[in-house]
Amino acid sequence: MEFRPCIDIHNGKVKQIVGGSLRDGAGTVKENYVSGQDAAFYAQLYKKNKIKGGHVILLNAEGSEAYKATKAQALAALKEYPGGLQVGGGIRPDNAWEYLDAGASHVIVTSYVFQGGKIHYGHLKELKSSVGKERLALDLSCRKKDGAYYIVTDRWQYDTEVEVNADILDELSSYCDEFLVHAVDVEGKVSGIERSVVALLGQWGKKPSTYAGGVHNMEDIKLVKTLGQGKVNVTVGSALDLFGGALKFQDVVLECGSP
Repeated sequence: MEFRPCIDIHNGKVKQIVGGSLRDGAGTVKENYVSGQDAAFYAQLYKKNKIKGGHVILLNAEGSEAYKATKAQALAALKEYPGGLQVGGGIRPDNAWEYLDAGASHVIVTSYVFQGGKIHYGHLKELKSSVGKERLALDLSCRKKDGAYYIVTDRWQYDTEVEVNADILDELSSYCDEFLVHAVDVEGKVSGIERSVVALLGQWGKKPSTYAGGVHNMEDIKLVKTLGQGKVNVTVGSALDLFGGALKFQDVVLECGSP
């Protein structure tokens, strides 16, 4: 298990938010923490600690008023740590290489692939052809409904009909290098992890995956290691001292070990 850090950017600022509160066109989101440091600061910190595979997420919609400032922050982080970070948020074949050329190791994609509630295989094949399977990460962020977990898109606003299960992981793994899975129901709430999601990823275990959502103490991190059978990487956001929480960054690094 590796620690995969995050740099979430909204309105040009590094933030931790409650994921389910984000709505396009709405006035405010529920913020857990707004950093006084820029994205490059966090990229430099992760680089210094030799932690790779962290994800930079643009939380503003392209074309929105704050998108330009958010994108500038993301590009600055990638420049600071070339090859050490992945980037997601509005990625398509026509803009993916801007981020890869800027230093991203992978581009992370959800909405371009999952459209109209289903998997858009034409778009998926186009992405694989454009950037290469080895530089593509698929974000399977999901929300629980009727006892199962379904992928959500467009900054976690819209449900799809695609259930996250072993069959879909098998199917999509031929198109990408790894998976990122936010458990949206607990994202940003610092209330504990979605055990079923972690267990599913660990039982499948055929390709690198990173779990995000709800981690609030060291016991949660140890639980990810156990339920994920050591195969599932973990992200810690609002609970981390870097973002106003109680969990010490260096303790998390030590617990997860080196990549």
